[in-house]
Amino acid sequence: MNNQESTLIKSVDSPCIRQCCLDEQDICVGCKRSIQEILDWSQANPERKQKILENCRNRAKLDEKDV
Repeated sequence: MNNQESTLIKSVDSPCIRQCCLDEQDICVGCKRSIQEILDWSQANPERKQKILENCRNRAKLDEKDV
């Protein structure tokens, strides 16, 4: 792994879009993170953050199907 790849892996931006409101399942309607994922984010390693982002994308897809 070169330095550029290492930097990319270490830098994972938060999915927060400042529309914070939890639904009945404690999922943020803005970023689609669970309350536990929101709490864990600041201490999560890059791999965990990528998994959280994957969970968010999956939840967003499910929401689109429900519409």
